[in-house]
Amino acid sequence: GFGANVKAMREKDLVALFSQLEPDDLIQYGLIPEFIGRVPIVVPLEPHTVESLKRIMVEPKNSIVKQYQASLKLDDVELVFDDSAIEAIAERALERKTGARGLRSIIESVMVDIMYEVPSLEGPKRVVVTRDAVESIETPEVVMLGEKKSA
Repeated sequence: GFGANVKAMREKDLVALFSQLEPDDLIQYGLIPEFIGRVPIVVPLEPHTVESLKRIMVEPKNSIVKQYQASLKLDDVELVFDDSAIEAIAERALERKTGARGLRSIIESVMVDIMYEVPSLEGPKRVVVTRDAVESIETPEVVMLGEKKSA
């Protein structure tokens, strides 16, 4: 009515609103009961933050960063991501609104050239990915490591 407290979409707490969602609400919204019966549990999800995306990139046993490190290790390459690079990748995923699924494409765009060039270099190497590499200001830094002496 005229005296209602109207809020803009960004001011509403959608997670709190969705946590109160009932199957009847979905039927009123227009979903058919047969579909609602196939979805027995409704769970509200909170949007990702930079911190949650950073954790997704590095913490799981098969995280995307660890996958790239393992892949390049086969070619005697040590891959290092700066903390600032991890943060820049997470920020870019938030800007694009692609969530965690978009992390792979962002890292792929940073790594595509280096993955083809570095294995052809002789000897052990280290590749350091920085914030500038993620922001396309410069390429990842390649450092040739000296031969390791055997004991």
